[in-house]
Amino acid sequence: MSRLFSLADIFGRLLEAYGPQHWWPADSSFEMMVGAVLTQNTAWSNVEKAMERLRANRLLDAAAILSFPEEKLCEVIRPSGYFRVKSARLRGLCRFLVDGGGNPSRFEKVPTPELREQLLSVKGIGPETADSILLYAFSRPVFVVDSYTVRLLDRLGRLPGKGTYSEVQDLFMRGLDPDSALFNEYHALVVIHGKERCRKKNPLCEGCPLHEICGKG
Repeated sequence: MSRLFSLADIFGRLLEAYGPQHWWPADSSFEMMVGAVLTQNTAWSNVEKAMERLRANRLLDAAAILSFPEEKLCEVIRPSGYFRVKSARLRGLCRFLVDGGGNPSRFEKVPTPELREQLLSVKGIGPETADSILLYAFSRPVFVVDSYTVRLLDRLGRLPGKGTYSEVQDLFMRGLDPDSALFNEYHALVVIHGKERCRKKNPLCEGCPLHEICGKG
């Protein structure tokens, strides 16, 4: 296999092309968690609108969300789409945090595999959302897999097995050093690349930093 196909080299090319992304855009660990829930099946621009409304209503606090009327919470986060479903999921996450002491820092000593299982036990939180919380809110070295990641690996001829979430995640976890900062930056770069160039339809292959090793072009 050519060195050009190494995960480290792909990262280097993306970093050179786009520069550091400084993810996740939030002022606190709790905001990151809320964003991870609200961003399900919607664009980040819509999440930002919902976050601003939460901030204006002083709802960027787990206890405050739980004490806020559910119908009103739905209206506050309406810009994020699927607002009734996300309201229930957000309240479930808040209940999880409050039951654990309310402060995300209380989970710092919980081993990553155990904390991941706890997050997955919250209704509506799947692997991608749980891993986003682990990586961005708790700085755990867990690689987040999304549709952009799968599309990129598929076009590069590196999609493992059937391309399941766990298979793709394992590829990155085995192929890179367990470094949360690296996983953070890598995931952010894959997302920006997927949005700007490696689109699902009409990808912009000319000038792509990965063009010479991609099967799409």
